[in-house]
Amino acid sequence: MSVSAQLPPVIQRHELKYLIPWEMVEPISRFIRPYCSLDQHSASARDHFYLVNSLYFDTRGFEFLYQRLWGKDIRFNMRVRAYADGTQPPYFLEIKQKKGSSVTKYRATISAQEWPAILTAPDTCLSEPDNPFNQRSKQLFMRLAASYNIEPKILTQYYRRAFFSTIDDYARVTIDRNMRYQLESEYNLQPGPNMAHYDNETIYSTNQRTEARAVLELKCNIGQVPIWMLDLIRHFELQQMGFSKYMNSMLVAHIDNGNHYMDLSRQSALHVNDSDPLYPHR
Repeated sequence: MSVSAQLPPVIQRHELKYLIPWEMVEPISRFIRPYCSLDQHSASARDHFYLVNSLYFDTRGFEFLYQRLWGKDIRFNMRVRAYADGTQPPYFLEIKQKKGSSVTKYRATISAQEWPAILTAPDTCLSEPDNPFNQRSKQLFMRLAASYNIEPKILTQYYRRAFFSTIDDYARVTIDRNMRYQLESEYNLQPGPNMAHYDNETIYSTNQRTEARAVLELKCNIGQVPIWMLDLIRHFELQQMGFSKYMNSMLVAHIDNGNHYMDLSRQSALHVNDSDPLYPHR
């Protein structure tokens, strides 16, 4: 896949996530260079990290969040993504559905004329001419938006370095750092001055201290993990673990605002505290 390759409207893939110290970022980048090239956004960025802004949606009762907290085997989240400062189109409607260890991602490109009217006033929104694949992903997003009556919850931002494999049909490596959030109730994609970090060591840790400062993701076709990815995992002795940007930013945001979804120690971002009075017991 070339450096200028674009993500298709629907991707079915396997994802592996790792929390790594900052000192590993450049060695890992060098390790994969024989097999990968920087994507078009990273290639044009000064330090090869570009800004990603994601506005996450949920139901009024946070159904998507609790599906993640409960570890539901089949779950999904919904977001709108923008790059740089969030002011310039195109924008992307995205649904990320997880079934076990496999992920299906639906992605639809929308224009400045369609945002945010496509969600706030869909009956009056003038849709741009579209290819059928993009249109199907767009319609799926809109159907789910109406069915679940979604509303904006939180805007996240991070810097990403992204690679595409040059020797595989589909393989992708991303490294994310400097993760921040702001609670959001409007259809706003532009980060404000009050964004706060949620990439602290207690969120990164699972019952022990960690030097992790970045999130490494390895993505490939289901059942087709490249040999070089396996070599990368072995060479750097990587330990796989889950990390949800939506869940972790929401946990930190609500802890900081008095709604304790989990223990204040935040020693594990992967488990909810059943004794918490605000936790809706099943």
